[in-house]
Amino acid sequence: MLSPLILPIFRNLFTKTAKRRGFVRKLTHDEISRQRVARGALENARRNPIFGVLDNIRSLYNVGSIFRSSDGGLIRGLYLCGFTPHPPRKEIEKTALGATDTVPWRYFADPLEAVDDLHRQGVRICVLELTSNGVPYYRVKQSDFPVALIVGNEITGVSPGVVAAADMALEIPMYGTKQSLNAAVAYGIALFGLVKILNEG
Repeated sequence: MLSPLILPIFRNLFTKTAKRRGFVRKLTHDEISRQRVARGALENARRNPIFGVLDNIRSLYNVGSIFRSSDGGLIRGLYLCGFTPHPPRKEIEKTALGATDTVPWRYFADPLEAVDDLHRQGVRICVLELTSNGVPYYRVKQSDFPVALIVGNEITGVSPGVVAAADMALEIPMYGTKQSLNAAVAYGIALFGLVKILNEG
């Protein structure tokens, strides 16, 4: 084991060598924080024209993870519908890591009421679901925004009534034996695909 006196010398030597060779370096928490929107500035931040809608998601951990992804995508709001659990719940906080305080959210007992509310705001409804007329999530056009990304129940998917009310169905291509991904994982992939499309203009 290296002596505590020698360890900083080795650390300094490695850092200098890494810089010369062009190696990457892990950012410190302070460096990362300087690249993010400060909590105090969130109220005036220009949020991406995306809404998330959770249609009867059962898992509290999935809900928390979706909150965290929604914060990362700086979306306009998250609509929690049906029996989807909502804050405050410690299980949600375990994976949300504070994102329940940084993402605006609303609860609707009926998912179709959430869809109607979004339609009244001029938002295009996009269900993340396998349908007879779906397109890959990365084919959305900038002219399609603002959009609502709807993810459904872990077993049954998006409710038939919500699918029928949608303007567009988005799919994530699957290359293995499974038909779909975990709900929170699928939401994160599609959400950041939409954010990428917005930022390509």
